[in-house]
Amino acid sequence: MAERFRLFTDAGSRGNPGNAAYGVFIYDKNNKLIDFHGKYIGVLTNNQAEFSGLIAGLELGLKNKITEIDCYSDSNLMVNQVNGLFQIKDASLKIKVDKIRDLMKRYKSATLTYVEREKNSIADKMVNIILDAKVA
Repeated sequence: MAERFRLFTDAGSRGNPGNAAYGVFIYDKNNKLIDFHGKYIGVLTNNQAEFSGLIAGLELGLKNKITEIDCYSDSNLMVNQVNGLFQIKDASLKIKVDKIRDLMKRYKSATLTYVEREKNSIADKMVNIILDAKVA
């Protein structure tokens, strides 16, 4: 049985739209950090940034040859949109959801679950560090 990894992703924008960034962290079953990435991604809405962060995290997992991944985000809206529970009206977000679903299919197993912000504090902190540096 392949090892399951955990991906924590967060993103945000200062202003909506505004300067945006994401942060992603991948851990193994023993909470060992496997890889991480954060990036300033231009002027986007908060929701566009969240989708961009999840895409980056899933791509990072594939780069690390991970086959089973559980993704966690504190964006309830994004999680429910990707999981098909909430409707997506914005055409640009539909494109991002299609990309996310395609990336998830490249894994043997992939899930996306909502977590409270407190359980996603490292990714949140990275986003704020990037945005603080950008707007300073």
